[in-house]
Amino acid sequence: MSQSAARMNEPASLFRIRGRKERVPGMRNRPLRRHNTTMNMTEGRPLRLLSVFALPLLIGNLFQQAYNLADSMIVGQMLGANALAAVGATGSISFLFFSIFNGISGGCGIVTAQFFGAKKDDQVYKAIANSAYITLVFSLLTGTIAFLMVPTVLAWMGTPAEILPDAITYMRMTSASVPLIAIYNYASSMQRALGDSRTPLYFLVVSCILNVGLDLLFIGAFGMGVFGAALATMLSQLLAGAGSLLYAFRRNPYFRLNKASLAFDKPIAKRAIRLGLPLALQWSLIAISTTALQSVVNTFGPSAIAAYTATNRLEQLVQQPFGSMSMALSTYSGQNMGAGKTDRIRHGFRDSLLAMIAVAGVMMLMMQLFGGSLVSLFVHEKDVIELGEKALRITSLFYVFLGIIYVCRGVLNGVGDAFFSFINGIVEIAGRVGLPLLLLHFTASGVWSIWITAGVTWFLAGTSCVLRYISWRKKTRMPIPEANNA
Repeated sequence: MSQSAARMNEPASLFRIRGRKERVPGMRNRPLRRHNTTMNMTEGRPLRLLSVFALPLLIGNLFQQAYNLADSMIVGQMLGANALAAVGATGSISFLFFSIFNGISGGCGIVTAQFFGAKKDDQVYKAIANSAYITLVFSLLTGTIAFLMVPTVLAWMGTPAEILPDAITYMRMTSASVPLIAIYNYASSMQRALGDSRTPLYFLVVSCILNVGLDLLFIGAFGMGVFGAALATMLSQLLAGAGSLLYAFRRNPYFRLNKASLAFDKPIAKRAIRLGLPLALQWSLIAISTTALQSVVNTFGPSAIAAYTATNRLEQLVQQPFGSMSMALSTYSGQNMGAGKTDRIRHGFRDSLLAMIAVAGVMMLMMQLFGGSLVSLFVHEKDVIELGEKALRITSLFYVFLGIIYVCRGVLNGVGDAFFSFINGIVEIAGRVGLPLLLLHFTASGVWSIWITAGVTWFLAGTSCVLRYISWRKKTRMPIPEANNA
């Protein structure tokens, strides 16, 4: 029995999917008076599709970084460099625990995008439901483990005694918020897989504005210190996740699931985990490498930690165009892989790579000219500003390799190249763990070894990403697309 014939036997209402009328199982017999929010990326000009899809992601990511920056600025300006260092000292370890459920969520999104591109709508519904179960389990597990291990891990990292209490407080609050953050990650990954990059943006913008307001209230008015900063982030993330998910259920027809779709589907769950675990491993290895580098930073004292935190916040902002294009490429590649249109994947890779190299050049110029002024937004201390200014002049020389990493990562993750994730993670951990040891023992680079390590690691990872993409391209034997290929 065909999919359409099978659906005729189930209660359904009519609406548009991919520009045609469809019936969705489990929906009541009533007209749906809401527009469809999905995007089919298997047809049309690749760069235009990627740009349209990536723009809301970029705006959302910029807002996300805006409230990360605001959080750091408010903490640094109101509570001082030590408080900023305490918040910054938890960044890499937070990333480590978040990377596990983020990777699993990414695997779920790839599976959903591939089903959507293949026009297997019944499988899309099941993927959305089963992704929720998988994300919930992994977020609860990682959040609990993180909460229990916080003091041990921060002590192992050599966190200075004067900032350790605040660092533990901030990290434990962050760990408790993992399931709340997972709600937003789940909703946004499913919506992006279906070509909807706008819905998560709306709620993220509101969340960012709320976070800044709560920061000022909890830290400035109530004097709650770093606990108040963490609480503000926790509450704003909860709003973004809950709002985005509820909106998806009301506006996106693929979230209208029937009883059959809600049943646990072992093959889909297994496939999502098979793709998600390598992503989790990749991000975990990267997080371990940044944690190891943070432990090196900690040996240089609070001023170096504060400078490293400020430069990290700025470079997180720099990476947003790259990250947005990477997420767009992941959805684009997943849908086209499901549709068997590998030539379009190569075309999209080429165009987006050229665009990201241009962006990297602009960002490098900004940091070379205005790095010190940007660092001064976070702290008043002159020594911290001078450290940060020189550090940005070092790392900005390597921004082009960041662009290469994100473009390759988006394509290879989207097509389900699990082995790439492992390779990428190994290169990152080798760079961030091995290079500081070499630089500190065999050169006189001193504190600058921190930022030299970051830049050279991007170079190594970018090179390995390009080599892996070339290998995948040869394996699929894709023809060179015509200039006017649509």
